[in-house]
This record gives sequence, structure tokens and C-alpha cells, in this order.
Amino acid sequence: MAERSTAAVDVADSGDEPLTAKADKAATDGVATTQKMAEKTAEATGSKAVERQSGEQPSITAPELHSGHKLARRYRLEECVTRLDGFSSWRAVDEKLRRAVGVHLLPADHPRARSVLAAARSAALLGDPRFVQVLDAVEENDLVYVVHEWLPDSTELTALLATGPMEAHDAYQLVSQVSQAMAAAHREGLAHLRLTPSAVLRSSTGQYRIRGLAVNAALRGITAERPQRTDTEAIGALLYAALTQRWPYDSDAYGLSGLPKGVGLLSPDQVRAGVHRGLSEIAMRALANDGATASRQDRPCTTPDELAKAVAAMPRVKPPEPTFPSPPDYQRTTYQQGTYGRPQARPVAATQPVIAPPAPLQSRTGTALKWAVSALLIAALGLGSWQIADRLLAPESTTKTPVTSPTVDEKPEPPKPVSIVSAQDFDPPPQGNGTENPQAIQLAYDGDPNTYWHTVNYRGVGFANLKSGVGMVLDLGTAQKVSSVDLSFLGSTEVELRTAPSDASSAPSTLDGFTRQASGTGSNVTLKPTEPVTTRYVLVWLTELPANDGGYRGKLAEIKVLG
Repeated sequence: MAERSTAAVDVADSGDEPLTAKADKAATDGVATTQKMAEKTAEATGSKAVERQSGEQPSITAPELHSGHKLARRYRLEECVTRLDGFSSWRAVDEKLRRAVGVHLLPADHPRARSVLAAARSAALLGDPRFVQVLDAVEENDLVYVVHEWLPDSTELTALLATGPMEAHDAYQLVSQVSQAMAAAHREGLAHLRLTPSAVLRSSTGQYRIRGLAVNAALRGITAERPQRTDTEAIGALLYAALTQRWPYDSDAYGLSGLPKGVGLLSPDQVRAGVHRGLSEIAMRALANDGATASRQDRPCTTPDELAKAVAAMPRVKPPEPTFPSPPDYQRTTYQQGTYGRPQARPVAATQPVIAPPAPLQSRTGTALKWAVSALLIAALGLGSWQIADRLLAPESTTKTPVTSPTVDEKPEPPKPVSIVSAQDFDPPPQGNGTENPQAIQLAYDGDPNTYWHTVNYRGVGFANLKSGVGMVLDLGTAQKVSSVDLSFLGSTEVELRTAPSDASSAPSTLDGFTRQASGTGSNVTLKPTEPVTTRYVLVWLTELPANDGGYRGKLAEIKVLG
């Protein structure tokens, strides 16, 4: 759910004009109004605490709605999933587009109603696919409601951690994708401030998405003086929980046990054996407010951008080797036991009476007949011997009749698809910084043309004179024949096909390590080498990008390798 955090209310400095400011200009609420609403929210929170201490009930209650109620004659409420602090959250159905959505509801006179609207509208402007998108933010009939995406095929991090700690590769993907997404949000002036395991979702393709950006904090009246530090520490807590299945504080939370009281913050590799050392240090650098630890000299990470760079600088954590089920136990058959061809035992039949043969011919006629048969046999043997001798003594013929066999039209086999085992972005130094949106690489070969991997947005043609190109390296698992590569782009793109040597055991780290095989330009490009090439590593190298998103950005929707 692409919601944005209290960035709409409390934003860190980013240099450029944040999207929050744009959203506030688009709405009737200005920045000053938003800040005043945050102050009123704090006062309301304080008064609520006094009411509860004195035994009185708070005056604000969630709207009394029920399943089947419709908003704007379009959104039908189905199930209430949260009812807290005067607001409620629902699973609903958008009857116009026939899809499930989520809805946050609160009264229009709620002290946080204005800040929630401002946060939702600023979140809707980000449009980053790594966040669950805000679809609508409306004030209508004394109600304020925010509509966001509903992802039924995704799983909360809370449920994933309930089954046990994550593998090192999964934890690496989590911290890498979440830190990069939050760094992008903070660059636009947006924070989350409630980045808990329930706010992080993992899709069926392994991509992580963040929900509640800005909106979740605004609903609860949460603000922070250092929003970047708050979100960075929250990411560190998520990584800590992924590595240890423990919450890094002395209290239980989100279905996880906390650390023992009085021992302080233990590093993940002290809590659980076998934890990846590099990821353990990353978690401590994000969690330690006043530095790493006395035994480590690494500087702490205080912003999501610093954390993302620290993760990118560490060696890549490879996925675990695939395991294959063992074959079934060997079973002998009757054929293998040697009974094939043996005479089978049969029941003994009743003895039949033996009929005596007729007596031999003893008369003169019988004797004459026997001599006649003997003479014929002798004559036949003589004739056969003569023919054999004639065949052996005859001279060999000097000419032989050629033997011709029918010809069959041989048709070449059509090319077969080659599976892509994995892929990684390719942005080699010194021109590149070594990373180019690695979290979205799988979207380029997931079989869905509606998803895509995209490059960084460059502010000028020719990669703003910063580099000669960027791309991605495809790993085919083993050296295989490659006859062509089909590419689908969003926008006309200039691209080259390059391959690594056939005996390469790892992908080359420089552009010169690949051989250029073909090039082309367009939105649907087929690149064919002059002759089929045998290789394990294929480089798709983008050399010119289309105008997009206010600059120049490449978007690769689908790749197919044919052998």
C-alpha cells in the first residue's frame, strides 16, 4: 500500500522540494495547517490519556458502519480488520473495477482527519511500486476515508517470522529492498515511523512491499524529530528479527520474544549460532544510536540511504543451493530377478495312451520306393554341388550396382527457450557505482509483461555524460547454446547483446570481459548473433535510453533467451 508516513506531517530535509509539499499545495491544506494539526493531535493524545487515567471513556469513537455499507456508491465494506483510537480499517471491494481494496475510515471531526488526508495525498504522489499504493483520499458525508491497494497474494513479515528465522539470502534481500525503498521515500520528504513486521509484505515473486507510508503514523498521531533515524532503526530491528526470530528489545512484540532483561543489545550472532556475520554487523550499525560497538570501528547508519549503501558495499549473499529429493528405494522386479525366459512350472496333465507307429514297408513295392527316393536325393545333392562350384569359380564382376537410399528432407530444429536461473544488475566502476535497482531485476523475466526492471532516471541524453551504458547479466546455470534473445522495452531503447567466454565459471566484472554479438533499437528487439554462441553469462547492455519520467530511464519488461 503506497502510503506515506508522517512525512506528510514531519519530513526530513532532502534538498529538493518534497512530494509532501506538492500534495499540500494540491489539497486545501498547507504545510502550516499540517503542522498545526500535528500539534492538535498531540494535545488530543494527552487529553485522551488523562481521560483514561480518570476512568472516563474517550469522546471519539469509530464510525458505526457495517459489512455491506458502500462509500461513494463504489467501495463496499466487507470485513473490519482494525478498530482503534477512533478509526477503523476494512477490507472492501471496488465494485467499479471489481477488485479488493483496503479502506481506513475516521470521522471528519477527528483531530487527526486533516493530517491523515495530507499524508495519504502525499503518499499517492510517490508512485513507487515498492510501496502499497494509495488509490483515493476523500472527505465525504462527515467521513474521511483512505483507499489503498489490497494484496491477497502477499504475506506479512509477521507470518514469515512465525515459522522461524530467515535464511541469510532472504534476510539480505529484505534489508536491501526495504532500505532502498525508504531511502527513495525520504528523498521525496516522506517517512514511515511505524515500520513494523506487519507493515512489510513479501509477494509470491520474492519482492518486498511496504504499506502504511505516512498514513499509518498519521492515523495514530505519531511524529518524530529525526524521522530518518527512526526509520533506519526500524529497518535494523526488522533485520535483527529476520536473523534471530527475536525482537531486539527487552519486551515481546509482534509475536516475537524480546531479549533477556538487563543484558543490553546483543548482536544477532551472539543470540543465535550460524548467523551471517556481515548481516549481523549491518543490523547493529542500524540499531546503535551512538555508534557501532566498542569492538567495531564501523560508523553507524543514521539514514536509510546510508544503510542502503552499507548493504550494497558488502559481498552479495548467494541463495542456498537447491536441494533435490532422493530417488525412491531400488525395487527388484521379476524380470531383474532372472525369471524371464525360464520355463514356468505347469500342472501335470493326465497321461495319454501312446499310439504305435505303423510298421515299415516290407514288400517289394516298398523296397523299390525306398531306392527311388534315395536316387532322387543323390541327384539333388549332385546338382546342388555343381551350382555351388560354378558360383565359386566364376570371375567377379567389375561393376557394382550402386545402392541408393531414399533421401529425407532434414529440417532444422526450432530454437528452444533457455531458462534464466538468476540475474544481477551490471553497472561496473569507474563509471558506475556498482548498483542499478537490483531489487527489481526479477521483474524483467518473471513472465509478466506488466512488470519491469528500470534504470535510474538520468537528467540528460547519453546517461547525462556519466557513463556509456548500464544493463543486467543473465546466468543460465550452465554453458548453453544461445541463438537469439528477445527483449521487450517500454519505449524505444538502444541495446547490445554481449556474452562471456564459454568456459567462464563466473560473470566478468568489466564490460571488456564480454564479447559484443549483436545490437538493435526499438521497443521489441530480437538480437541474434551471427552464429549461435555457447555461454553461461549473457549481458543485456543498454546504450541509449528513452525519454521517460521527466528524464531518461530504461524500462525492460521481459526477456526470453532461445537456444
